[in-house]
Amino acid sequence: MKLSKLAPILFVLLWSTGFVGAKYGLPFADPFIFLAVRVLVAAVILFIIAAFMKSPIAIGADAISKSILIGFFLHTCYLGGVFFSISKGLPAGVAAVVTSLQPVLVSILAVKVLGEKLKMQQLVGLLLGLTGVVLVLGPSFDSKIPVAGVVAIAIALIGSTSATLLQKRIGSGIPLVAGTAYQYLGSGSVLLTIALATGGTSIQWSGKFVLAFVWLIAVLSVGAILLLLWLLNTGSAASVSSLFYLVPPATAIEAFLLFGEKVNTQGFLGIGVTALGVWLVISN
Repeated sequence: MKLSKLAPILFVLLWSTGFVGAKYGLPFADPFIFLAVRVLVAAVILFIIAAFMKSPIAIGADAISKSILIGFFLHTCYLGGVFFSISKGLPAGVAAVVTSLQPVLVSILAVKVLGEKLKMQQLVGLLLGLTGVVLVLGPSFDSKIPVAGVVAIAIALIGSTSATLLQKRIGSGIPLVAGTAYQYLGSGSVLLTIALATGGTSIQWSGKFVLAFVWLIAVLSVGAILLLLWLLNTGSAASVSSLFYLVPPATAIEAFLLFGEKVNTQGFLGIGVTALGVWLVISN
């Protein structure tokens, strides 16, 4: 199978494990210090990879500043918002469904910002995807949702949407590995500052935390992020963003297999509707 066909499937599988990693790791660490250490370690790893691949590291001040801007929205706002909201009690399922609204926002804004055109088939696919996500995670909604969690997850949604559009508009010409490393370096510095300013610097290095920490760095911060940026560089913003619709259903299946969380008939129906919607968006 060609990389262009395998990459979207692999991305969804890898990205969906982020909520599982958060569930394992957050009980043992404050959210911002957790993320700060994670992305700073990932930055070092990517700089080493770039050097090993003999890929340019000195990419110029303009490329570095653009990378830091993209990283601020993608890692500080998106990841920071997701982790903080979950740490404040927002159900992971609700966090997943809110951030899965990103494809709708990206598709609408991409028409204006990037000049992309939406076909009727893609529009129907986006609406089906959104419907499927709501079907899967509808039972997870709870009326007692903390205000701080709602604000944080809204920031996460804005962050992921902005990062996607920025990557398409200004990030496609930046060397992938080094550019991502600078994204992490910039966002890690901001997250560390927030952690120190709020006093949230506690980490308990238990076995479960180390497992979650290593998984989130290797699989998410290196593997999934590089895949996401590569997909954005080679495909339309709308098509790539539609993949995020598949993340909550995939997470629901993983939660069933790993934690015994049941998926009811409505959930399986939603998974099917979501898959159909994504297929309509990316098959044009």
